[in-house]
Amino acid sequence: MWSFRRWRRQRILARNPVSPSQWEAICRRLPILDGLDDAEQQRLQERCVLFLHDKRITALPGVDLNGDDRLLLAAQAQLPLLHLPDLDWYQGFHELVLYPDDFVSPQRHRDAAGVEHEYEDARSGESWQYGPVILAWPGVQSSGGWDGYNLVIHELAHKLDMLSGGPNGLPPLHRDMRQSDWALAMQTAFDALNAQLDRDPDAETPIDPYAAEDPAEFFAVASEYFFTAPDLLDQAFPAVYRQLQAFYRQDPLGRLKRLQDSHPDYRDATNG
Repeated sequence: MWSFRRWRRQRILARNPVSPSQWEAICRRLPILDGLDDAEQQRLQERCVLFLHDKRITALPGVDLNGDDRLLLAAQAQLPLLHLPDLDWYQGFHELVLYPDDFVSPQRHRDAAGVEHEYEDARSGESWQYGPVILAWPGVQSSGGWDGYNLVIHELAHKLDMLSGGPNGLPPLHRDMRQSDWALAMQTAFDALNAQLDRDPDAETPIDPYAAEDPAEFFAVASEYFFTAPDLLDQAFPAVYRQLQAFYRQDPLGRLKRLQDSHPDYRDATNG
């Protein structure tokens, strides 16, 4: 049966081909794509093209983008969605704004006594519930390795979180997932991380201590680690890893272990 959506999708893909050499160049810049099979590579490539067609990327003065740069950004944005149903998971925003460096963001915070504090905070990324995703381009460029850091995945995890309302660390779960299991895994890990920092604010935490800020940041940081340092996340918080595995429908740890077993570059190090 003819489908307008399928026809439109194929038309966009046909009009925006990605050459094999261009995709190989992107993969060289993004070690976290290592180990994806041919079908996954093809699906990711197609979703990158569709993402770039649907979203506007605004580069502020000081950021010079070429086609490869745009594809680099899209590949990191689409990796988390690779095995999710072909739905509009990044709905609710239409633009990504790229800054040439970290930027200052005005913040408001109401403390336990009800006093509201206003301050400015230097940031490399920001996601608003009804606004664009803001990224510092150097942070995008330094993302993509197996090192526990990925600015794109972090900020777009916030967008997934916001699909079910305000950012609270609970994205819309699949029907075969239980909210009680999610809440137990995330809250237990969040509390353990905060308890460690309460005992020693300078403690060397198993994941970025920024995850202790609030449940929304915990989900975003955990998502970063899930795709870029899955061994560290699984070792520290295995229940969190299992919940993210069920949500993203992926097993980066299994992929990383296969690379370590079979690829000489991964036998002694996991930084790509």
